Amino acid sequence: MKTVQTNEAPAAIGPYSQGIIVNNMFFSSGQIPLTAAGEMVTGDVQAQTHQVFKNLQAVLKEAGASLETVVKATVFIKNMDDFGAINEVYGEYFSSHKPARSCVEVARLPKDALVEIEVIALVK
Repeated sequence: MKTVQTNEAPAAIGPYSQGIIVNNMFFSSGQIPLTAAGEMVTGDVQAQTHQVFKNLQAVLKEAGASLETVVKATVFIKNMDDFGAINEVYGEYFSSHKPARSCVEVARLPKDALVEIEVIALVK
C-alpha cells in the first residue's frame, strides 16, 4: 500500500491521505473545491466543480493515473437541483471516457462545499 501526496492539490484537512494505491488501483479521498493553498473557491457550483476536477487531476497524476483510467466516480452534492450544472462540467472532463458513477445528495459537505468527488482509477 502506498500513500499519495501532492502539493498540487489541497492537503488533507483531517486524519486521512489524498489517496492510496493498492496493487494497481488508486483510491482518492473526496476532493472539495479548495485550492492547493487551502483556499475555498467562491462562486457557483460550476466554478467549484472545475476546482474539484483540478484537484482530482493532480492527485491522479501523482498516483500515475489519469481521468482516462478512472473506473468509478462518486459525486456528493449539497443540492440535487445543481445536478444539471455539475453534470455539464463533469461531461467536460469525462467526454469520451465515461466511468461508472454514483451521485448522491448530502445534508452537508466539509467547509460547506457545494460538491465533492472521489474516484477509483487504474494506475498505469
